[in-house]
Formats: sequence, C-alpha cells, structure tokens
Amino acid sequence: MNDSDKHWLVRAKTIKILWFIFIAILSLTILSELLIHKHEYFGIDGSFGFSGWYGFITCVAMVVAAKLLGYILKRKEDYYDD
Repeated sequence: MNDSDKHWLVRAKTIKILWFIFIAILSLTILSELLIHKHEYFGIDGSFGFSGWYGFITCVAMVVAAKLLGYILKRKEDYYDD
C-alpha cells in the first residue's frame, strides 16, 4: 500500500506538517505570555509557561491514573462464563 492510498491523517508527509503546525501554535501560545499581563491568584500561576507545563503534567497524571484504574478494574477473560 503506497502513501497515496492511506487516509490523509496517516500519511508521513501529513504527520510532519501537523507536528510543525502544533509546535508553532504551542510556541506562539507560550511566547504570547510575554505580551500579556497575567493576574496571578496563587503565586505559581504567574510563572512563565505555567499553562504549558501544568497542562503537560496534568495530562501525564491522567494517563497514569487511567492505566492504574484499568489495572484495578480489569477482569478475567472468562468473567461472565459459568
């Protein structure tokens, strides 16, 4: 199967373009904090790039929690059999 037969989101060229776009948007979002006066409520939320690193840490924590929850709630393959 050549690259043109694949869905457009699975093609290698499209993935590279999307990575570039996402990194550019993230960079512009982080750099825009230099131009905007933020009103901090807790002290740490006024640090540079707080939204970016807080979001990343929260995402990692949610993935770890979901893995742990999946491990706890996992049942045997024959759970419903007699």
